[in-house]
Amino acid sequence: MKEPISITSLASISSLGFGLDEIWSQYLNEDHFLRKIPINNSLEYVAELPKRIKEKTSLLRESDTKYNKLDDSVLYAILVSREAVKKANWRDGVFGVNIGSSRGATQLFEKYHAEYLQKGKSATLTSPTTTLGNISSWVAHDLQANGPEISHSITCSTALHAVMNGIAWLQAGFMDKFLVGGCEAALTDFTIAQMKALKIYTTLEEEYPCRALDLEKNKNTMVLGEGASVACLEVGSKKNALAKIIGFGYATETLVHNISISAEADCFQKSMQMAIGNRKSEEIDAVVMHAPGTIKGDLSEFKAIKKVFGGKMPFLTSNKWKLGHTFGASGMLSLELAVLMLLKQRVVPVPYVDNQDAPKKLQNILVNAVGFGGNAVSILLSK
Repeated sequence: MKEPISITSLASISSLGFGLDEIWSQYLNEDHFLRKIPINNSLEYVAELPKRIKEKTSLLRESDTKYNKLDDSVLYAILVSREAVKKANWRDGVFGVNIGSSRGATQLFEKYHAEYLQKGKSATLTSPTTTLGNISSWVAHDLQANGPEISHSITCSTALHAVMNGIAWLQAGFMDKFLVGGCEAALTDFTIAQMKALKIYTTLEEEYPCRALDLEKNKNTMVLGEGASVACLEVGSKKNALAKIIGFGYATETLVHNISISAEADCFQKSMQMAIGNRKSEEIDAVVMHAPGTIKGDLSEFKAIKKVFGGKMPFLTSNKWKLGHTFGASGMLSLELAVLMLLKQRVVPVPYVDNQDAPKKLQNILVNAVGFGGNAVSILLSK
């Protein structure tokens, strides 16, 4: 990288709550936030937003007639973006926006499609309110931002691809500030039916229904969550930086199957090595893994880490056992966890994983994400 990129603000909503203090306090306990709700005539585990955050979403929807027809995914993105920009003290509106989503306006699209099947015609606003560009454009409108607006979907690595896009614009000198992240509001019957069809959704009735990072499990245990997470990025080392981005990497696998990943996650090996660059692997203190709770996904990423780091493994953790897999938002929620660990100088372990030696000091943390299609991203953060 030409120069570091400062993260001057973070904001998120998830099943953990809203606000960095609350979120950190939730990370310090061993509770998970996965609950059963009725889905397709059965009860399935999901990670929903707390009631008070859903009420915030409803108030936002009612605050402007133009917001009445927006999908929850867009409203989630607006909520966290307002908070992040306020914390970063961005007042001039001169910044770019890149907030992506794996599924986009899932709830709204399914609603409109059901109405079409019933009535044989589509509602007037179906198209403009269900496009992926609908996310960043509405955030930019709400914040009165005057920079470029980018929305995209690269499945579960969407948010970290947004980070890389922000880095590219900043280092090219096109902008000085960029708001990046991901959002997801896909707790629908159809979405969970798709995950169950892939046989990756949890059926466990145990203390921890999602066993992310449990390398001994013999069942897939993914659980879907919802939420949004964004970061304010600025060029250089800023005094108010929460953390700095000092490396990034990316890679794509040669596909054998639509959801395949190689046994030793070649894409992760390449993305991590690229992010680490010329640094010694021993300089990396921890890795926040993608670890979705599937047998192959967790194990292949672990093997990739072992290949890159050899005998001296960094501390490994994941947050999906606690807040579910939030698809397009998941990478940024993992990055948020990494930043909090750097700030607090404390690791967050997975409670059912064998104890690892916690590093005496946290200086550099690597964050991983990958999605269907083998599109891996690794972001290296420094204190």
